[in-house]
Amino acid sequence: MKLLRVGTAGSERPALLDAEGTLRDLSGIVPDIDGALLADDAALGRIRSAAEAGELPALDATGLRVGPPLARIGKVVCIGLNYHDHARETGAEPPAEPVIFFKAADTVIGPNDTVLVPRGSVKTDWEVELAVVIGRTARYLESHEEALAHVAGYAVAHDVSEREFQIERGGTWDKGKNCETFNPLGPWLVTADEVADPQNLALKLWVNGELKQDGTTAEQIFPVAEVVRYVSQFMTLYPGDVINTGTPAGVALGQPEPKPFLRAGDVVELEIEGLGRQRQQFKDA
Repeated sequence: MKLLRVGTAGSERPALLDAEGTLRDLSGIVPDIDGALLADDAALGRIRSAAEAGELPALDATGLRVGPPLARIGKVVCIGLNYHDHARETGAEPPAEPVIFFKAADTVIGPNDTVLVPRGSVKTDWEVELAVVIGRTARYLESHEEALAHVAGYAVAHDVSEREFQIERGGTWDKGKNCETFNPLGPWLVTADEVADPQNLALKLWVNGELKQDGTTAEQIFPVAEVVRYVSQFMTLYPGDVINTGTPAGVALGQPEPKPFLRAGDVVELEIEGLGRQRQQFKDA
């Protein structure tokens, strides 16, 4: 299923995109799309049954904002330097273990919402990423099979980053990762049963119409199953938690000087095979 949330910010309603591309209203069946829903097999079953029976009312998508596909996110765990080609372009050694950092849940916005260039920023960068959404509480998972069984679905994430704040200002990476609007998510949460192989997905990103990133999750140093297993050794993952699994080559940081960092007025578009497409205009904060 392709689950999404539509409407004005803070007042989104749950919806489903059916196989014919028609938007269907879920608000008569479930109150929202969140961790509680993803952990409730019976509620998910009611959605499937209603969709298959043609019982869900259609929504007019004209002018309707698409919000983040997940409400009340607990935490956003991020994996750094997780693509072989991205490590090469930035001159970094591939890590021996996954690099973990966090984004606050309040950085998450809709897939087409405006992204704000932080005040004083000169190195705002783009990163298309596969987001993994957790559907079952995960502690100390032992195998890749067990890890994938705890995944509810997948989505497109844009891990917007400010490289000066991240790398040159001391401390951890978090200063360059948690600026307002720095995690567009969506348009859909695609349930795991529709993603046959998370290690065989094409990722692309364009800036002002120019293709910048053209990668595949096959280049991940630590595949999705290992990321989920590994993270569960250090923290409990709850339904509705999100893991951003890293970005392929092609970011501004890896380009020759002068590096083409983002400015107000730029438009970024990104997509992952089968998971949908985003479009953001950048403006000054």
